[in-house]
Amino acid sequence: MRHESTTPDIPCTAPPVGNGSAAPLVHVRDLTMAFGPKLVQRDLNFDILPGEVLAIAGGSGCGKSTLLRHLIGLQAPAAGQVLYGSQDLYAADAAAKKAVLQSFGVMFQAGALWSSMTVGENVMLPLQVLTDMDAAEREHAARFKLALVGLAGSFDAEPADLSGGMKKRAAIARALALDPALLFLDEPSAGLDPLTSAHLDELIMHLRDDLGTTVVMVSHELESIFTVADRLLFLDAQSKTMTALGPPKELRRSGPEGVQTFLRRGAAAQPEGKA
Repeated sequence: MRHESTTPDIPCTAPPVGNGSAAPLVHVRDLTMAFGPKLVQRDLNFDILPGEVLAIAGGSGCGKSTLLRHLIGLQAPAAGQVLYGSQDLYAADAAAKKAVLQSFGVMFQAGALWSSMTVGENVMLPLQVLTDMDAAEREHAARFKLALVGLAGSFDAEPADLSGGMKKRAAIARALALDPALLFLDEPSAGLDPLTSAHLDELIMHLRDDLGTTVVMVSHELESIFTVADRLLFLDAQSKTMTALGPPKELRRSGPEGVQTFLRRGAAAQPEGKA
């Protein structure tokens, strides 16, 4: 599938964030996403930098979750590359692709916890499948990850007994089970009350600031984006390409008009004077 490239210049109004001395973890190059003949997004070019929180946002139907699926190996691009270091995720052989997939963790929007397992068993599952830890080591690691996300007392709980925010924290604990340097979060604040959402924002910042975890976050919650994101990648549903990449508050102040309009919906939560 070929499309003539007419990608606009993308504003990036600040120097790179994160660990500037280290190479990007992921390179996205000339990525086109489509469902058969239906184009979703085209000509996407960006890097994921170590130690940053990168938010992906845009209007309804712009392809945010579709981009996430491309980044984590669930949907092959119509064109272009997703490179982990120098390894093309979709051109890798089975062994190389498995190694890439084990280098990051994913929290899906609804948590995707196995209802037939306890919370602790959910968190231990990646350790059971992908490591040679014995049962005691797996339990110790899982309890540590649950404590890290504020669920120290939930190891033996059933997922059905957790609140929405607790389910998302448990899903993050499972995503962290293998100590990945990179974590993907799909709408982490969706459906949560403001207080629970704020606590989840604090957790994301803790992962970045204290553990050095790189976070890629698909979100439509502007307050969370302004609170935690170092950079924002904006996908435009009309032009079907990315139209801005940079710090959210700077894009709200001086980004393309459509991006400013979208982001100013969050102005009441994050006044310009605090930018």
